[in-house]
Amino acid sequence: MKKLIIGSIALSLLNGCASLDKWTDFEDQQVEASINSGASQPETNKISLLRSADPLENSANFQNQYQDKWSSSSNGQMGSHNGQAANTKNVNHYVRGIMQDLLTNLQYVNASTPMAVSSFVFLDSNYQSASLLGNQISEGFMHEVHKLGIPVVDFKATDYIRVTPGGDFVLSKDYIDLSPDIPIRYVLTGTLVRHQQGIMVNARIVGMESKAIVASAQGFIPSAISNHIMKSNNNDGIPVYTAQ
Repeated sequence: MKKLIIGSIALSLLNGCASLDKWTDFEDQQVEASINSGASQPETNKISLLRSADPLENSANFQNQYQDKWSSSSNGQMGSHNGQAANTKNVNHYVRGIMQDLLTNLQYVNASTPMAVSSFVFLDSNYQSASLLGNQISEGFMHEVHKLGIPVVDFKATDYIRVTPGGDFVLSKDYIDLSPDIPIRYVLTGTLVRHQQGIMVNARIVGMESKAIVASAQGFIPSAISNHIMKSNNNDGIPVYTAQ
């Protein structure tokens, strides 16, 4: 039995390395194709970014490339409650503000480092289950990270489409259906804390191998916003939790 377990672990590690090699080969093909086709200036910047050998230099170049565009598109109002009523915003507005803060102190992550986003869990929980709010926050971060040009890996996607009378599905929450060989370099995750006026969000980006935090940020979602999602998190018509 021990030999079987050790053999399975070794096979998984080899498969993981092969998947990472495939990702690197794909990057090289994209770079060469861009060079041969006469890429525009923004694409040329991306090529030089991928070619740079220094991870910290990659990260700095990435920030310089996207930060001005990010700030101008937000009109400097990300995460701000001024000039607009809270009830005209949704959770994604506050996620954008937190993402901007993450970008300001981001290290190592760039356009060639695949990232995953996991559910946000309440700090006083056992980290074994996430609320609807925590899952929606992670969905919002997936969108924002993708907009930045960072490759986002949806590890809940299966290798097939499951066709049933109830619909056609490619996502799954059963780990048996999911591939263990995904070349994820970093993961964006975080915790939530209940406050009287809303929910405090603690976000961070962590290296999958090193466990080192390479970016961190905090934000606050007012109860007027979080309550709408928390109240819909029901169990047989009974609210599981309503933010105070």
